[in-house]
Amino acid sequence: MDWRDEAWREGLKITLDYNSVTSRFIGENGISKKEIDALLPRAREAREALSKGRSEGIYPFFDLPYQDTSLIKLLADDIAKWAENFVLLGIGGSALGPIALHTSLRHPYHNLLSRRGRGKRPRMFFMDNVDPDAFGSLIEQLNPEKTMSCVVTKSGGTAETMAQFMVVRAIMQKALGKRKLKKHFVCITDPEKGNLRKIVQSERLTSLDVPPGVGGRFSVFTPVGLFPAAVSGIDIDELLAGAADMDRRTKEQNSLENPADMLAMLQYLADRKGRHISVMMPYSSALRDVADWYRQIWAESLGKRLDLKGNIVHTGQTPVKALGTTDQHSQVQLYMEGPNDKIFILLRVESFARELPIPEIYKDIDGMAYLGGHTMAELINAEQAATETALARAGRPSMTIRIPEVRPFTVGQVLYLLEVSTAMAGGLYGINPFDQPGVEEGKILTYAMMGRPGFEEKRAELEKLKKSPEYVI
Repeated sequence: MDWRDEAWREGLKITLDYNSVTSRFIGENGISKKEIDALLPRAREAREALSKGRSEGIYPFFDLPYQDTSLIKLLADDIAKWAENFVLLGIGGSALGPIALHTSLRHPYHNLLSRRGRGKRPRMFFMDNVDPDAFGSLIEQLNPEKTMSCVVTKSGGTAETMAQFMVVRAIMQKALGKRKLKKHFVCITDPEKGNLRKIVQSERLTSLDVPPGVGGRFSVFTPVGLFPAAVSGIDIDELLAGAADMDRRTKEQNSLENPADMLAMLQYLADRKGRHISVMMPYSSALRDVADWYRQIWAESLGKRLDLKGNIVHTGQTPVKALGTTDQHSQVQLYMEGPNDKIFILLRVESFARELPIPEIYKDIDGMAYLGGHTMAELINAEQAATETALARAGRPSMTIRIPEVRPFTVGQVLYLLEVSTAMAGGLYGINPFDQPGVEEGKILTYAMMGRPGFEEKRAELEKLKKSPEYVI
């Protein structure tokens, strides 16, 4: 059976368990039914606004689960026939989505496997920074003849990505000659605008489009996420089927039966009750970068100075990522006994690909004998349940997203749920979750510092603001 079978899909449905965020389970620090009911009219308004915007084509990310993937798969398969290395050049949403898909759905040591062990797919590298030591160290290790670079920037002008591209292009041209360059680059950018689109047209490079109206942090189901995933061998049709399944669930008009509405409402209410930090803690190493992806979409979408009416609100929770069980030994002490200013989203995997039995040895040592006969899968889920219970007893609210197993269908559900929940939360806060004005100022100042024409006034301002030497020790 596969994602086309209804019974199969039902068996792989993820669920949102929010018992441990309610006052019924954690007392006065929890959220009451009365508080939830009072928010329902506002949630209805937010849902209606999103539905209207979707029908008018304002929010095209909603419809991405239903796209035709044939061109993406064809191009990915062609590249996999010859490329030993696939290097993604991108930053922010252009990298976090592809990274989350790769780490959750491919072998955790993909690049160490033989080519046959990788399913005859390339080694995958995601260069999401311009640190010269890290970037330069990778590039000098790769054979240009066997390397494909994928340049990802919606705007076509992201400074970090274009700098990476310029460096790699120069290296590739020196090694291969200008005539061979076309084979080694795929560009993913706006279909019409931007400097990268101009380069694609003038140099006749292969390209894929980021649909207009889809921002970087909502682009995981566009070629931004799908193309690298397909190159590495992930079933992107199953991934989109999971997203489509969640789309059907998040169209539910009754917010009490809608997982995206409830997730948004509970986070919003927790924030209003002083839980200004949202911690996502997967109990699965495969899902650790889903938490990293969540940090961007929640922070960049909801951290806003102004609401839709122009009022200064300085709103938004601070998202934090943790990893179970690793961070039970580094952060949970703070979570249990530190400031009660957090709400937790735990990710629990019910069935792992490996059980990994713990052998029944050291039977004479009480502190070890009890582990024998169990599995590591049992242990990590016991740790998750114990953390959830301990947090509840301490009056610390948490929710658990229960995932039957980690595979494209379930990961598609999780990512789409978080996208829709983010959009819903924007409506509850009364802000625009699809812009990022705070990021733009930093970009403009970077242009000025690097001498980009047209930004001379900003450069002059920066010169005046140079730090006083008397405050540097």
